[in-house]
Amino acid sequence: MTTFNAFRIHQDSSGHRAGLEALTLDQLTPGEVTVRVEWSAVNYKDALAVTGRGKILRHSPLVGGVDAAGRIEASSDPALPVGTPVVITGGGLGEVRDGGFATYLRVPADMAIPLPAGLSTRQAMIIGTAGFTAALALMRMEHNGQTPALGPILITGASGGVGSFATALCVRRGYEVAALTMKPASIQYLEKLGAQKVILRDGLAMGNAPWRPRTSAA
Repeated sequence: MTTFNAFRIHQDSSGHRAGLEALTLDQLTPGEVTVRVEWSAVNYKDALAVTGRGKILRHSPLVGGVDAAGRIEASSDPALPVGTPVVITGGGLGEVRDGGFATYLRVPADMAIPLPAGLSTRQAMIIGTAGFTAALALMRMEHNGQTPALGPILITGASGGVGSFATALCVRRGYEVAALTMKPASIQYLEKLGAQKVILRDGLAMGNAPWRPRTSAA
């Protein structure tokens, strides 16, 4: 049986360890679709999982990588024929399922998203989970009625992956963007992305109220 390289992470009674291992397809998390991975990105979650500094893995061992792009190698779904370029992100990759840091990846058919014409697998991973997250957030905001005419948009953590994409996307959509960051060195970078105003977190007037932002189920 053919073996391939995978970056596998172990968290068990022997401690935390990670590195390249030779695996076979039947050792991967099962799925209707087998993808030959061409590209994957290194996300914040991946760094936490690989270093053991965050509780990312839900079981061990597991191949790391929360996203991947490649081509269908084998499929039991007629909607995803062999050779189809796809992107896979989220869905528990690198957390409860073997992820993209390997030559091959097996996933349920509904997790493999065919790439539109004109978007390569490499470009899909340059955008990556961060870019898709920012785009989905903007789509949801506009679905809920947000428009540039309603005023400026404040983007927190603007110098991070999701924040950078969100800044650039909102500017492109015609929004006035105020970018919030804790990094003075990122001011020029955020201005190049199009932010009309950059706010340093240390200079943000929050008052003396001992409250923290929270979400509501309402």
